[in-house]
Amino acid sequence: MSLRAPVVDRALDLPPLYSLVVLREAGDAFAHACAIAGEQDAGTLIWVRRYDAAEFAVVLEPEEPFAHARLAFYAAMNALADALAMHAPPSRPITFAWPDTICVDGVHVGGGRLGWPKGTRDGQTPAWLVFSAMIRTTVVGDDEPGLRPLLGALDEVGFETPDPGEIIASFSRHLMSAFHRWGKIGFAPVARQWLERFPTTGPDVRLADNGDLLLSAEPSQKGPRRQSLAKALASPTWLDPATGMPWL
Repeated sequence: MSLRAPVVDRALDLPPLYSLVVLREAGDAFAHACAIAGEQDAGTLIWVRRYDAAEFAVVLEPEEPFAHARLAFYAAMNALADALAMHAPPSRPITFAWPDTICVDGVHVGGGRLGWPKGTRDGQTPAWLVFSAMIRTTVVGDDEPGLRPLLGALDEVGFETPDPGEIIASFSRHLMSAFHRWGKIGFAPVARQWLERFPTTGPDVRLADNGDLLLSAEPSQKGPRRQSLAKALASPTWLDPATGMPWL
């Protein structure tokens, strides 16, 4: 996986392998990134300027067939969790709900998603991939947190004045580190890091070569239970279909 685009905007403190595209508050980072991915270089980062959420997307340039290239989703989710952990208050663990939801101390605050060219098959190398994420930083509205105990925003779980730009800039650095480590050591450390933040981790929980989640078998089963990463990525679980926002 490569990031090669030059910087053209310093509105965010991004490393020099990224270029920045800024959208107004009503923009859709994921949709815009997928629309321009075939024309833009890897490392193009789309940022929606909004105060209530860190919403962004980054264009990736896969170098392997889709069945393996989509493992980049795990590297990107690790980078997002690491970015949040840098700003999280003590004793507020960052965890994942399968496969795309980010939780802070058990509260769902957002998630990530992966885009690819329509019709791409597992054996084909995609022309591009897009990783996009949205993290709710503050809740707009009058709802009491007690009415939605598992859904929230960073300011409700102890983050002090969470800054979307700082979170995204931190993510960009962690993503570079994750891809570098993957290229040098292999995918095993990436998988291990993701599983460490998955609450049901155990000796019989692991990731398959194609990214599927393998869980220990039920007594009546002969092999491990398998949850398909490809199917899960096709239908993000953390978005409210009616609003396009994380449940709230």
